[in-house]
Amino acid sequence: MKLIIQIPCYNEEVALPVTLSKLPSHIEGIDQIEILISDDGSNDRTVEIAREYGVHHIVTTTHHRGLARTFMAGIQEALRQGADIIVNTDADNQYNADDIEKLVRPILEKKADIVIGARPIKNIASFSPFKKFLQYFGSKIVRLISSTATDDAPSGFRAFSKDAALSINVFDNYTYTIETVLQSKTKGLHILSVPIRVNDTYRKSRLVKKYIFLCSKKFLHYI
Repeated sequence: MKLIIQIPCYNEEVALPVTLSKLPSHIEGIDQIEILISDDGSNDRTVEIAREYGVHHIVTTTHHRGLARTFMAGIQEALRQGADIIVNTDADNQYNADDIEKLVRPILEKKADIVIGARPIKNIASFSPFKKFLQYFGSKIVRLISSTATDDAPSGFRAFSKDAALSINVFDNYTYTIETVLQSKTKGLHILSVPIRVNDTYRKSRLVKKYIFLCSKKFLHYI
């Protein structure tokens, strides 16, 4: 059973070394763990650092394409490399890597096709009250549209079975998080949320300002 941990990156030379150093080398039930960096046209030392840290697979592009396309490029390469399970995490070390096992376990036990790590939003000191509201409101909209018990829809900390990874196809340039949840309903994929822990991050989110707009847009499209 091969697990590939993929990390979409864009100019992450500061945080990436810490993120890579925290990734697990062993998980019960997993025979092989490999790391994949999907780089979105970084103009810093992100790719060089990935090589220095012995990352197994590096996907690069010459120009900045956006998070969703970078995510899908990583998924496709992970499948080409024979992944049975793919875990996606952020390069800024936001998510506690020790909880990757929590994401993988339900897939190993055939209880879910996609597992999303739900952050303790109310307890994250770095999140403003407005950002906490956006996270809550956006997740509620996605739950309503998708008929899934998704506690933290914008969480990028998630695991996909091979079959789920083969099924998803993200067309949005901006985000994969919402799109993959919404597609799960039509593709018959079972989603499970599990509580996870977070770390202090090295930078502010680049995505939150657009999040509420996207949720509203998706809501109008799917109703």
